[in-house]
Amino acid sequence: MLKIGVLGAGHLGKIHLNCIQQIENYELVGFYDLDPVQAEKVSGETGIRAFTNMDALIDAVDVVDIVTPTLSHFDCAFKAMRKFKHVFIEKPLVTTPEEARQLIDLSVEAGVKVQVGHVERFNPAFLAAQPYIQQPMFIETHRLAQFNPRGTDVPVILDLMIHDLDIVLSLVNADIRKVSASGVAVVSDTPDIANARVEFDNGCVANLTASRISMKNMRKSRFFQRDAYISVDFLEKTTEIIRMQTIDPENADPLAMILDLGEGKQPKQIMFDKPKIEPINAILTELEQFAIAIETNTMPIVTIQDGYAALDLAYRIMRKMNDSINQVE
Repeated sequence: MLKIGVLGAGHLGKIHLNCIQQIENYELVGFYDLDPVQAEKVSGETGIRAFTNMDALIDAVDVVDIVTPTLSHFDCAFKAMRKFKHVFIEKPLVTTPEEARQLIDLSVEAGVKVQVGHVERFNPAFLAAQPYIQQPMFIETHRLAQFNPRGTDVPVILDLMIHDLDIVLSLVNADIRKVSASGVAVVSDTPDIANARVEFDNGCVANLTASRISMKNMRKSRFFQRDAYISVDFLEKTTEIIRMQTIDPENADPLAMILDLGEGKQPKQIMFDKPKIEPINAILTELEQFAIAIETNTMPIVTIQDGYAALDLAYRIMRKMNDSINQVE
């Protein structure tokens, strides 16, 4: 059993603490929070030991789960890896690609496993859609959230869009050719709504929109590929598949939806699938899978290199967005 400790006992940290207690691969040793009042409150509510020193907690465990504000991710992970501890670290990995590269080097040097908390990889709707997604050529994503001051410590690209950047990069097996972006700062010092267009060498194009000033929440992605369209609602946890299959018109089902493509071309039948969605807890699953990766000495599902790739693309988008804003000014 792996001894694990959690750094950070805020909203998400408390969720992690609850999930870890349900995973038989872990022994939850305790947590550390910089705010002693918050630490005492959470410890009183949960009965979990609150450490008064971060180093003491790191020394007492095999695995460190970092659920602190993004600005402290690097320091926390650096301390843990220097002591040869496996690290689960919430997204975004760190604040800059340069910090990410340092952690990659350190993780290799220390020989430890690192998994990044891109939780949408474990969303049951996405898991159900994955078998159907094969070489998408156009991807459209919308991640819209109602305003919450808690999320304004990082730009909307790093707070919201980075989820979809990781999903896109996990599906498109090609180098990035071109990035375009624009954004508007409405209530914060950095853009609160942003749009990015990412073009890949294989011809795939991803159009991504993220907003933290919307009237309603939305987390939808659409994947278009040869003879298929896949829609994933990450919020409602539903998946719809529309496929086209070439058929012999003489043997076609008279009640089927048939698409006539014109003279000399075989018609296609439009087929609708709605895969069964398994009701899983995505955060619990990602933490559980990290334990399995450590115990079996296999690669985590979301590696530190994946976290770096999403962060690096996020920074490319932010640079393009700043260029477009400066041109307007």
